[in-house]
Amino acid sequence: MTSGALDDVLIPRLVAAEQIACEGLLAERADSGTWVGQLSTSALSTATATLAIHLFVRSGGATGRAESLGRLVEAGRDWLLAHQNDDGGWGDTVLSFSNISTTMLAHATLSAVSVPVSATAAEKRILVLERAERYIERAGGVDAVLARYGRDRTFSVPILTHCALAGLVDWRQVIALPFELAAVPHRFYKTLRLPVVSYALPALIAIGLVRFHARRPWNPLARMVRRLVSGRVLRVLESIQPSNGGFLEAAPLTSFVTMSLVGCGLVDHKVTRRGIDFLAESVREDGSWPIDSNLATWVTTLSANALGERLSEVAREPIREWLLGQQYREVHPYTNADPGGWSWTDLPGGVPDVDDTPGAVLALLEGRGVEFEEVAESVKAASEWLLSVQNRDGGWPTFCRGWGTLPFDRSSSDITAHTLRALMAIAARLPSERERFDEAIRRGFDFLRRQQRDDGAWVPLWFGNQHANDEQNPVYGTARVLAAWRAAGLENDTSAVRGREWLAGVQNSDGGWGGDADTPSSVEETALAVEALLDRVPREAEGVWAGRIEERSDPKNAEKQLAGGINWLIDRVETGTWTKSSPIGFYFAKLWYFEKLYPLIFTVAALRRARLVAGAAERSPADNGPEGT
Repeated sequence: MTSGALDDVLIPRLVAAEQIACEGLLAERADSGTWVGQLSTSALSTATATLAIHLFVRSGGATGRAESLGRLVEAGRDWLLAHQNDDGGWGDTVLSFSNISTTMLAHATLSAVSVPVSATAAEKRILVLERAERYIERAGGVDAVLARYGRDRTFSVPILTHCALAGLVDWRQVIALPFELAAVPHRFYKTLRLPVVSYALPALIAIGLVRFHARRPWNPLARMVRRLVSGRVLRVLESIQPSNGGFLEAAPLTSFVTMSLVGCGLVDHKVTRRGIDFLAESVREDGSWPIDSNLATWVTTLSANALGERLSEVAREPIREWLLGQQYREVHPYTNADPGGWSWTDLPGGVPDVDDTPGAVLALLEGRGVEFEEVAESVKAASEWLLSVQNRDGGWPTFCRGWGTLPFDRSSSDITAHTLRALMAIAARLPSERERFDEAIRRGFDFLRRQQRDDGAWVPLWFGNQHANDEQNPVYGTARVLAAWRAAGLENDTSAVRGREWLAGVQNSDGGWGGDADTPSSVEETALAVEALLDRVPREAEGVWAGRIEERSDPKNAEKQLAGGINWLIDRVETGTWTKSSPIGFYFAKLWYFEKLYPLIFTVAALRRARLVAGAAERSPADNGPEGT
């Protein structure tokens, strides 16, 4: 296909598809002018929340609300019964493959919840349990859970605690957590090498307490110390619980804490009751729970940045004001983070996050009408926080500097690349202070060079692909890292060239991309790859799809590849399938999720960039309604 053919055939379709995609994303805004999105329903969340409420009711804590809470238990049970996979297991989402973790949680909940059901439903429950037992036996049971997470106890111990509280696992198989360490001042945590990640302090405390309650250690000194500090760590737990009761806005974490306190006999404790209130408020109409309440801040910044000039200044202003109101202005009581960051959500359970903060910064600095002085204070505070959490290896972690021993606390390529883009954008607005940023930026790119695989790809931390080896998603990681090289004007850097070479080389024969070579194409991953390969607007003398990718040995083939990817996306828009989500997101501890807005956001970003690179004029507001208003 020649450049002329691209002009004649593909460009008009591209312009129309981009207009549809932009309008579709804009239509998803809430009344506030921001985006909320919708996280996938989770069998894991539903299993944990259902058991927590059931144990609370059974222990006599539901005075005056036993009937309403009982209905939640029944609805959660029924949802689990209706969503077992054909192999007898459950996956984290309704689109996920079965895994041992979620299956053991669902099986334990259905085993424990024996509220009255019809004869037909009772028979179905028995069959579901039998199939689940066979799956668990094939997968390896308790040993398989421990092997899945290795030395990271953040999720393996809560799973086994859940099963022990349901009566299916012996407490001897539940590894004791050193909850007494929560009594140590927060500043010493990173030197203690805790067996859980930084954000799991509530689980460390509550699950450690219930394990101590159920099975005391043989060492008399350990028994004495843990007995003496129990009251103190409970006060720590109470002090870090958000006002709405939901730890990190996450149903699983809140459920694990709540059921553990019930297991200790603390049914009337304030933390327990707040946890139950959160679960009762966050349930969905079908009786299920999502993995988290929402990613409102994250999807709002992604949407605003994807739309670019398609989002009018009138529409940008409420987003800007909303983001300024979401920034943390004080030391956070949960992670002890300094002021300046943003969370993924606008709800009380969020904590400052090093991926969401760059997204907010970039959204604040985007727009034709914004004066830097309007956002300068906020952006400077964000830059101070981001600079303060850079790790010694030059990369950036998700929450806290210096923990570094477990996967979800270490520096990661995707977060580092996002942070570099934000710092470079800030530095460009503060030329007199450029030296403050240069060293951090240099170290960040050095980290990315070291993290690049031998084949040229980068692996992200917070995204995966269930079809790929080790469930990794190097397409997402490589696309996100290439955005940082592009923002720095370093498209010719050897690492950037190798990354583009790898990304172009794993395109599927249908024109799309999956998470890795030979994985099914998805809207999200195809859009990410296309946007990354369209890495700069070309000069007039260059071909329509040119750019640095033309430095490849066969520019015509590169052009053809891009045309194939763009055509794949256009086809999805034209057939109305571009909004179909895939489970590519990792939540804490490799829990899968999908987000309704991801395919929309990524498609808009890719098609908009393709239109700009092609030099095609957008449709005028007169033809297509108000632009981004």
